[in-house]
Amino acid sequence: MADESGGGGEHEDDDDLTVALDLERLILDAPRRYTPYQAARAADVPMELATRFWRAMGFPDIGQSRALTDNDVIALRRLAGLVESGLLSEPMAIQVARSTGQTTARLAGWQMDTFLENLTQAVEPGMTRADVAYPLVELLLPELEQFLVYVWRRQLAAVTGRVVQAAEDTEMTSGRLAVGFADLVGFTRLSRRLEEEELGELVETFENTCSDLIAGQGGRVIKTLGDEILYVSEDPATAAEIALSLVETLAKEDIMPALRVGMAFGTVTSRMGDVFGTTVNLASRLTSIAPRDAVLVDGEMAIALEQIGAAPPVTQEGAAADGPAPAGEHRFHLQPMWRRPVRGLGLVEPWMLARPGRLG
Repeated sequence: MADESGGGGEHEDDDDLTVALDLERLILDAPRRYTPYQAARAADVPMELATRFWRAMGFPDIGQSRALTDNDVIALRRLAGLVESGLLSEPMAIQVARSTGQTTARLAGWQMDTFLENLTQAVEPGMTRADVAYPLVELLLPELEQFLVYVWRRQLAAVTGRVVQAAEDTEMTSGRLAVGFADLVGFTRLSRRLEEEELGELVETFENTCSDLIAGQGGRVIKTLGDEILYVSEDPATAAEIALSLVETLAKEDIMPALRVGMAFGTVTSRMGDVFGTTVNLASRLTSIAPRDAVLVDGEMAIALEQIGAAPPVTQEGAAADGPAPAGEHRFHLQPMWRRPVRGLGLVEPWMLARPGRLG
């Protein structure tokens, strides 16, 4: 009950701090014990390196606050041990810390926001979010931890399989991929008209629908950016099928704006779970010029689809050979579009991708 003298706010702040500390002890399963300097010394790691590891993981500088635990010491020791043993170079260990920190920070934020928002809506009158937070985390923590490890191992197995199958070492970081960008048309204007909750639901529907469809058909989601999603596939036909399926599926959603997709095929550099290079840039540019509810591909993608028999042959001059193929003979149809300059990439001739019989 708030103090009528005006000190009620301070008591509430103290209560919130107590709940936060209780939750921290529950989640970390260890009490605060060390300053950063003490933790680095206990782990036998130079303070400079320890600071680089913590910053890479996304943790702020805390001065000489006694806020670290035995688990922090163990984590430092393990990372440093990987470097000392020669399994990882120091820059590589920093990358491991950074990629893990960035991924798990987003995951943890999403999980807590989602769980607390959904479960506190049905809270009994008089109860606060703080009242339900501790028992909720206590119940979820072991299950989420085990599920996280399971998914990580599954993903690691899939990535390791691709690396082992690479013909040469360079293919692990640079290889030929089909890259697709899917983008909602007019999203910025739409976001000004929608309430925050409606906008959040739209983005969530877009991301969930696209991610499920891409994964289900054998593609890989690289990242989502609210109104845009980036995916890749080793197989051009798979990437093309995903692109058309995305347009067709989202067109059935009444709340969803029109979609446009751009795709390119070529050499792609992979680093820390992301992809880079001219092929990626070209796919992005093609997306920006694609018509509503349509898919544009570059010439390399068109040739790749022709070579595997998924689309009619194309001539060296960039035109479909002998007109459209008979219905049912190919999975896709390609129609050359107008040539146009693309910023930073020169003159490009896109191709419109569609189902057989859908283009004139």
